[in-house]
Amino acid sequence: MSGLKLFHTKGAVVEVTSRLAEAEAEVQALVEGNLEAMLGVRFLASEYSTGPVHGGRIDTLGMDENGAPVVIEFKRATDAGVINQGLFYLSWLVDHKAEYGHLVRDRLGAAAAAQVLWSAPRLICVAGNFTRYDMHAIREHRRSIDLVRYRFYGADHFGLETVASVAAQTAAPRARRASEAAAPGARVVKGAVQELFADVDQVLLGLGDDITKVQRKTYRAYQRLRNFACVCPPQRDKLLVYLKANPKEVDLIPGFTRDVTGLGHHGTGDLEVQLRTDRDLERAQDLFRLSYSAV
Repeated sequence: MSGLKLFHTKGAVVEVTSRLAEAEAEVQALVEGNLEAMLGVRFLASEYSTGPVHGGRIDTLGMDENGAPVVIEFKRATDAGVINQGLFYLSWLVDHKAEYGHLVRDRLGAAAAAQVLWSAPRLICVAGNFTRYDMHAIREHRRSIDLVRYRFYGADHFGLETVASVAAQTAAPRARRASEAAAPGARVVKGAVQELFADVDQVLLGLGDDITKVQRKTYRAYQRLRNFACVCPPQRDKLLVYLKANPKEVDLIPGFTRDVTGLGHHGTGDLEVQLRTDRDLERAQDLFRLSYSAV
């Protein structure tokens, strides 16, 4: 097992040896107990039975912050069957939408049940490691799949690392004029703000190769397991971007950044960034990177 260099707050460097769990259940219990913080997923059920005919049990069932159904499968070490097993359960879930909807309603309420995003169900595989064959396999499927490697460090630390992520492949939309290419639900906005919308998309996707994009009616989410940015459809003279950066750690500038903790808005994140010009986008990029790192 490899070693990891960790930096203490005083700058000292120590070697901490990583290790795998003694049992798969150890990892599952730890992740389920911190599901929203670690994966941005709300917990619905553990060891969920798929019935006597199908004959399976989903390790963890949840719903992510964008409303997408999530199947999570755990393996203690490397396991060639984890992806196929997870896809087996994900297919079952898509065929049992009503059952899933009832579960969401019972656990999270009617409002959450009304927001389920069936266009982008997700599979998250958490394991001790993955092979190059696993990396190739997920790119051959038309599903959103995340491969996440776990490690224990010493006695008190646990880490998750995204090894690979792919977004669901959907049918190509019909050709549209550039002025119609905004997010669903957005009114047509011509000129500079629409161009700014496209530029923001490029900047956010350019932050890393582990980013996936999820389109909802009222916002577009950019995520690396969890959302780190949500961009609302263009308004007449500005764009609103919501980030996971901590507003208390940012020098807020009236008309540019705002703390929206506890305030209702589309998407997720407590830091609102208002973009009107290319100059605004340029000075927002440090905030984008801060939010990307925070998740």
